[in-house]
Amino acid sequence: MNLDLNRPYRKNLMSHGLIYMGGEEQDITIKDISLTGVLAELKYDQASTRDAKDIFNMLSASTTIDLYLPEMRLVGEAEVVRVDMLNDHILVALEFRNITYDVDNQLYKRKVHRKNMTVPGRILLNGEYHEFHTVNASVDGLMINLAESIAVDAGEITAFEIERLALEGEIKVIWAERTADGGILLGLQYVHMEKTVIKGIPRFAR
Repeated sequence: MNLDLNRPYRKNLMSHGLIYMGGEEQDITIKDISLTGVLAELKYDQASTRDAKDIFNMLSASTTIDLYLPEMRLVGEAEVVRVDMLNDHILVALEFRNITYDVDNQLYKRKVHRKNMTVPGRILLNGEYHEFHTVNASVDGLMINLAESIAVDAGEITAFEIERLALEGEIKVIWAERTADGGILLGLQYVHMEKTVIKGIPRFAR
């Protein structure tokens, strides 16, 4: 890993947030921030149960993690570029990759984090399965995009499956909106699924 973020300017501060790493949500304290990234310290009671080697093992599959900083209204993805131990505390240097700044504070009003992701799936509507791609996903529901425009009623409960996320079950249509290209966006809420934990999707509950 690159040990130098090469940041032109770094501002010291004390702020709190969450990261999603190794299938776990973890509390962090932000030690400093720049235009390109942050230096974060894992919460002490979490850091005390593991060392830097454990963190590297978590990052073996991917160094990209989810990041949520409510006090700064920042949410999105960051890359871990350095992991250090300092007096039994674990410091993690993160470089921003795909970060959104919530100008209107709408993200904070949501109960859980919605992760932007595009994966294919199928949903049963009007007696037939239709292909879709997700726009975002959370532990509560999905926003999906269908290329075809079909009649869908809010409140309808139907079946869906997303093979890549190993998800299937029943889902409720909360809202429907036509798109300019002739497709349709659907807001969906989980009704019944075989699993309660969705791999790769943090809760980041408020």
